[in-house]
Amino acid sequence: MRLRATLTAAALCSTTLLAGCETLSTDAMLQAGMTSLQAATLSDEEVRSMSDQACAQMDAEAPIASPDSVYGQRLATIAANLGDQIDGVPVDYQVYLIDEPNAWAMANGCVRVYSGLMDMMTDNEVEGVLGHELGHVALGHSKTTMQTAYAASAARGALASSSNATVAMLTDSQLGDLGEKFINAQFSQSQETAADNFSFDLLGERGIPREGLVTAFEKLASLDGGEGSILSSHPGSSDRAEHMRARLNAER
Repeated sequence: MRLRATLTAAALCSTTLLAGCETLSTDAMLQAGMTSLQAATLSDEEVRSMSDQACAQMDAEAPIASPDSVYGQRLATIAANLGDQIDGVPVDYQVYLIDEPNAWAMANGCVRVYSGLMDMMTDNEVEGVLGHELGHVALGHSKTTMQTAYAASAARGALASSSNATVAMLTDSQLGDLGEKFINAQFSQSQETAADNFSFDLLGERGIPREGLVTAFEKLASLDGGEGSILSSHPGSSDRAEHMRARLNAER
């Protein structure tokens, strides 16, 4: 059993998930491998609990726009248009006062958009972007990304135990590391495309103009190459804009 687990850990270390494993001892590799395998089996409830904690910790560290601010009022309008639930999961929208063009959503419905993104986009474009992020939640991508983030944190020693019971008692620093890993993770090309299509369909169902989804990607095209769900280049934003425009034209 130990040999098999060690071999599994070594296999995991050959992937980008466990980058840097070459510096780990055999025992550390075993521990990281076991934790990574357990991360892949985290239940929906455990992932949502972990997301609740990670989001709360990130909120505690980030400057958040007040509801009566210009950003807060804009987001309130956008949130009302998009709806307060996604597949039965209540959605909590907040604006981080951070000058980066980014947004993300965790499996528990925690949706955060940065002021840098709102500064460069119209409300309709932000609706398209957040619809995309909600797609990652509804399609299960946010869950698998949190599992990957948990495994990556464990591999670098940010999580000290391989027990799933520690999901309920992570420290602030561990939650901060987990949140950072989640935000910096990149979705696959198929996941990004599926989330784009989800946003297109969601906007249509809610009676929201879908042109903003096209122009949002056109604006992001010049920013490809960064990290994170919004700046992922799999596929590039210009290709995504063309795909959304083709869908829009096909329905006219």
